[in-house]
Amino acid sequence: MDSRAGHATRWISLVGSCAAAGMVWLAFADLGVAIPTIADDLDADLGALQWANNAFSLVTGALVIAAGRFGDVLGRRRMLVLGIVLFGAFSVVGAVAPDVPTLIAGRALMGVGAALILPATLALIPPQFSGRELLTAFGVWQAVAWGGQAVGPAVGGAITDGLDWRWLFWINLPVAALSALLVLRYTPESRDEGASRRSDWPGVVTIALAVFALLYALTDGPAAGWDSPIVIAMFVGAVALALLWCVIEVNAKAPLVDLRLFRLRDFDGALVANLTMNLAFAGLSYLLVLWLQNVRGFSAVEAGLLMLPSTVGIFCCIPLGGRMDARFGSRRPVLIGLVVMSAGLLVLGTTSSDSSLWLMAIGLVVVGLGLGLLSTPISNTAVGNVPSHLAGTAAGVFKMSSMVGGAIGVALLSALGRGLSVGEWTDAAAASGVEPGTIDDLRAALVNSSSFADALATLPEQTRAQVTDAAMSAFSAGVGDAMVVTGAISLVATVVVWFLWQRRDRTPVD
Repeated sequence: MDSRAGHATRWISLVGSCAAAGMVWLAFADLGVAIPTIADDLDADLGALQWANNAFSLVTGALVIAAGRFGDVLGRRRMLVLGIVLFGAFSVVGAVAPDVPTLIAGRALMGVGAALILPATLALIPPQFSGRELLTAFGVWQAVAWGGQAVGPAVGGAITDGLDWRWLFWINLPVAALSALLVLRYTPESRDEGASRRSDWPGVVTIALAVFALLYALTDGPAAGWDSPIVIAMFVGAVALALLWCVIEVNAKAPLVDLRLFRLRDFDGALVANLTMNLAFAGLSYLLVLWLQNVRGFSAVEAGLLMLPSTVGIFCCIPLGGRMDARFGSRRPVLIGLVVMSAGLLVLGTTSSDSSLWLMAIGLVVVGLGLGLLSTPISNTAVGNVPSHLAGTAAGVFKMSSMVGGAIGVALLSALGRGLSVGEWTDAAAASGVEPGTIDDLRAALVNSSSFADALATLPEQTRAQVTDAAMSAFSAGVGDAMVVTGAISLVATVVVWFLWQRRDRTPVD
């Protein structure tokens, strides 16, 4: 049955889906700037409160593949509405939380709703749109996703300062209500009519635990140390569970994920490109915000606003990426986008303690241009060009690659930036005649601290004054070197995608 509705109806349906997706992406980014305020209000430890952020990402990433498959089997609109209801309901838990455990629980349960929302909103696009309109619809979805992440810190800061941090949760209720009403009224149901109703619960549990373990290790590694027993155990567990999951899926009568999906080379190329762009963007956002705060002295909200040039580039090029996809196929704009993103990262690699903010803005715009070129074509390939009965599953796998890429980006660039900074500082301090004992003390503090400012605060005042300039210069150099490494990773990914992606796009696979 052709479920494509009238022109106005399907665009109103897209508004409902994008409102839900935007609510989720905003929630990924808006709470971080409010954590110091929440810590004061709840008399809580900052480290413990970070898990309010982490729990949301961990649960979403762990469940998103299963949620996509449930949409294929039980109905994508049904799963979307359920996700919206859960997200709104558990936002109330966060809004009224009297303590940190309740706040963490609320955010974790919001992640269940987010996992249902993200793949469903993507998988509901192809049944309603075709041709150029399909590319436009994917472009709108991606613009909302990137916009939510980009403005999240600024919105979070404004709400926290102007109202109260609890409104970061209350604000979800009217958005959830509106999106649910629009989806129920204007979105036709979509599912795999031939899907088996048998549930692959061993596969669901195994892949959820594998992704959770991987994301936990990547999230906790920078703070706990990569040699921490729990981090090592989580990495080992993630690999073992992933291998076990593959065995389960091969032998399952109704597998959670049809592994033949990964035989589609264009789909694999889209996953590599998606993972790479999320790795790069999450990593550079994390490091540059730290640099802007700790070296240039901006507040968290100001640092978030200074990252907005990337959004300008994204919004400018998302329409161009869709037009190039329609004319040339997905492969060309994806490859060009990766190269452009690499060029922007190399511009950001010139970062120093006295770098012009205009140069940083140019680098961010160029990175954004690359991301904009990529976004629509990879969504179209990963969700729009797969067999229709696998759209939800494909969307779940696609969004899981986003979560994993972002987690790898933050972990990798954090480790690179800090490691390279420590090396740069050690050389500069030794050349300046700083006592070897002081060098050892600061190096130890840097390895176990999330920022140079925190590390410097652990030293006596007279020693702190002696080493501050060298430390700030070293941190800047480390950030720049990390950007260059990330640019190189992006270029390597370009080569991988070039080999994976077939030259002839949109070949139907049944």
